[in-house]
Amino acid sequence: MIRVLLVDDQPLIRSGFRALLDLEDDIEVVAEAADGQEGLALAREHLPDIALIDIQMPVLDGIEATRRIAADPALASLHVVILTNYGLDEYVFDALRAGAAGFLVKDIVPEDFLHAVRVAARGDALLAPSITRKLIQRYVTQPLRTGATTGLEELTNREREAVALVAQGLPNDQIADRMVITPMTAKTHINRAMTKLHARDRAQLVVLAYESGLVVPGTS
Repeated sequence: MIRVLLVDDQPLIRSGFRALLDLEDDIEVVAEAADGQEGLALAREHLPDIALIDIQMPVLDGIEATRRIAADPALASLHVVILTNYGLDEYVFDALRAGAAGFLVKDIVPEDFLHAVRVAARGDALLAPSITRKLIQRYVTQPLRTGATTGLEELTNREREAVALVAQGLPNDQIADRMVITPMTAKTHINRAMTKLHARDRAQLVVLAYESGLVVPGTS
């Protein structure tokens, strides 16, 4: 059973998402919140698998709520999916930096929404290759944080190669083809890199790869 927390200041949005989720046998909505602070408290109380969090809310916005979730060891298994009205708006990259596993636009079709919840529950990032490329084009070329240590020196050459391919938006089977290894070995390299870099998911690997200069926008 996939346990979901809904955090959005618009009751109509919450009720719409809940109506969809309640129809599924493998998904349960465990709580709803109208702002990030309430959502954080409910996350600690219910320990859901997925938190669907609106990016702009009163009291505590989605980015700060995500950052506090990512910093709480008790919520290490919670995957945050950011909800936005505008797609690739100016806040999305900050949300990924804060620890979000990905994002969804609120006008997503129901079938894709349900699929996305299940994808996030598996621990996969909601960053399709096309979305990854758009993020790179629009955000990574802008000035980024300075002075941050990435920990890339801890990676083996094969792990660095795998991270670079993740940053290009490739799934495990294509990464395996590029590296001439099995998909399971590719997954192992990626998981080890995530552990060493303290990345919650593939989305943060993308951020780290570009912020560190491991991958440069416009190259392949």
